[in-house]
Amino acid sequence: MAGKFEVYRDKGGQFRFRLKAGNGETVLSSEGYTSKSAALNGVESVKENAGNATMFGSSETAGGQFRFSLKAKNHQIIGTSENYTSAAGRDNGIAAVGESV
Repeated sequence: MAGKFEVYRDKGGQFRFRLKAGNGETVLSSEGYTSKSAALNGVESVKENAGNATMFGSSETAGGQFRFSLKAKNHQIIGTSENYTSAAGRDNGIAAVGESV
């Protein structure tokens, strides 16, 4: 099921996007951008890079949680996930990004 990108302005006035999977859960969130057009470029970069498994990086937090990030071809992080309680949950989140774009 296709996901949905939401572009919004945060409390600090920066533009951000988030990708929601078909079930409505947020699977990827961006950094802050100074303009809406820059955030939309980030959305396009997610669409371009999400199909390439090598663009995802996985990590474990100091508290034992799991997360992932998606990088662009220039190696800049486009977006990061929420924390997951298991590596399997994180891996499902990565799969959900690929299925949602």
